[in-house]
Amino acid sequence: MNVLMLSPGYPAEMPYFARALATVGARVIGVGDQPPHELPAVARDALAHYEHVSLADEGAVLAALRGLAAHVRFDQVECLWEPYMMLAARIREEFGLPGMTVAETVPFRDKERMKQVLDAAGIRTPRHASTTTVAGMWDAVERIGYPLIVKPIAGAGSADTYRVDSSAELSDVLPLLRHVPEVSVEEFVEAEELTFDTVCADGQILFENVMWYRPRPLQMRLHEWVSPVSIVLRDLSVPELAGGRAMGREVLRALDFRTGFTHMEWYRPASGEAVFGEIAARPPGARVVELMNYACDADLYVGWAEAVLLGHLCTPIAQRYNCANVFKRAHGQGRITAIEGLDALLAAYGEHVVNVDLLPIGAPRRDWRTTTVGDGGVVVRHHDLQKVLEMTDAFAADLRLYAG
Repeated sequence: MNVLMLSPGYPAEMPYFARALATVGARVIGVGDQPPHELPAVARDALAHYEHVSLADEGAVLAALRGLAAHVRFDQVECLWEPYMMLAARIREEFGLPGMTVAETVPFRDKERMKQVLDAAGIRTPRHASTTTVAGMWDAVERIGYPLIVKPIAGAGSADTYRVDSSAELSDVLPLLRHVPEVSVEEFVEAEELTFDTVCADGQILFENVMWYRPRPLQMRLHEWVSPVSIVLRDLSVPELAGGRAMGREVLRALDFRTGFTHMEWYRPASGEAVFGEIAARPPGARVVELMNYACDADLYVGWAEAVLLGHLCTPIAQRYNCANVFKRAHGQGRITAIEGLDALLAAYGEHVVNVDLLPIGAPRRDWRTTTVGDGGVVVRHHDLQKVLEMTDAFAADLRLYAG
């Protein structure tokens, strides 16, 4: 089977998905805008052929593939990077390939259309509106009320996302959104934020995952001092998760999702009600697939490839541990000058630490505003959730990186 994979070398997880396709038996044809010599070795070794073309130029991509199609048959196309999901759908339609069409992809990319479909299905979504103008923004605010969230209609993660509590704050935010062509304005739901992630084949959920953000992603983005924590939960049968899991299944049915990875975010307020956040037809980013692998002692990259190529998992996958990422942000600017507290934390918890990936001394500090992973992190796991909470709190408080 010949599989086109868009952007096999970027973002960082994509090479592992490319390798998984090859492992499961596909002949992988990469299509991307990285020069061939800049492809990570994992991706380069997995590809039977690489077509170097600007993914932002749809016409150039289709022209290149028409030329390639004279020499090789395409059986399917896979794209796990959100900006090019629509391009993948157009390629499917151009070459008559199976998978999500343009019409089926739109609700996963357009947050307003997404919520309209789910509203019609009776699923609880935040009150919402979309607009392309400043006047439209003020009209939406009058209908929805404060507090609210403003974010790009086709964005990913929490980029260009703002909580607004007053007209004065909205006036401050508006200039920051001038580069965003269309925004979603929605009710702010005061709640814990979790995910519902799946690997599906032909409409059946083969694997599911629930992850808990501590604190909420918006707080991680607003405050540099925060150490973002994400916890993959071991026991999905607890009553507190039942509403979100049930809603997740309803969302997949309403959007008629069939095969691949999905990443949904949902809110759990004090009332216990499950409220939809948003969903993407892709895996979660920020090293969450790696976190799932540690939680399950499995390979979800290969699991996804088995789902999309074979229609089933060769071996069932389920969580064995609660597993958490604790990402760190250095104090100061420039290059990493010191790492403090790590030795004592490893002495206390080392048997439960499965990965330490911090920037080394001398490395330039990353811009915390543009990446969740910050200046690196630590992965811990344990059967007992309270033990994981203890460890994440300790690493968040006592592990310190300095830059200067």
